[in-house]
Amino acid sequence: MGKFQVMEHPLIQHKLTIIREKNCGTKVFREVVDELAMLMAYEISRDMPTENVEIETPIELSTQKTLAGKKVAIIPILRAGLGMVDGILQLIPAAKVGHVGLYRDEETLETHEYFVKMPEDIDSRQLLVVDPMLATGGSAIMAIDSLKKRGASNIKFVCIVSAPEGVKALQEAHPDIDIYTAALDDHLNEDGYIVPGLGDAGDRLFGTK
Repeated sequence: MGKFQVMEHPLIQHKLTIIREKNCGTKVFREVVDELAMLMAYEISRDMPTENVEIETPIELSTQKTLAGKKVAIIPILRAGLGMVDGILQLIPAAKVGHVGLYRDEETLETHEYFVKMPEDIDSRQLLVVDPMLATGGSAIMAIDSLKKRGASNIKFVCIVSAPEGVKALQEAHPDIDIYTAALDDHLNEDGYIVPGLGDAGDRLFGTK
């Protein structure tokens, strides 16, 4: 079973409280989601492998650490996932960015792909699939299905707020995936919203209703 981690760092929890507040406006909401994504990326990158490299400091030749292993690609699930991309890129500026667009059929409630555009080498990259909310898990499962079909195997899912139902569904569908979240909330309500949650992340990021 993949890792499931709730990031309880005080800065992450403080910023999460700011965006939960219903009177938090679009500008601040967007900025804080950005900051949260960067702080979470710092924690997620903790286990990135390093290797020794010889450099010359102003004083002498020296053996020091440098990042090794797989390069990173960030895969936002459209559209709310876009709000987390810039924060991660500030920390990992060489990362490539792919996009997965999904929509839910209002009648059947089934999820469908409408747009997938990936870097060519996703099979050799560490992929960070990002979406602020993990509610039912349907979008996350389909996005990861889509990536695995295209050869990806090293995938982490990163969200800000999650519901137990979504975590369980994602773990059952993709037991190999590590899941990182800033909060595991109480439950989903009858409308599919996370409780206490923060409302609709896409609408709050982009000022739509």
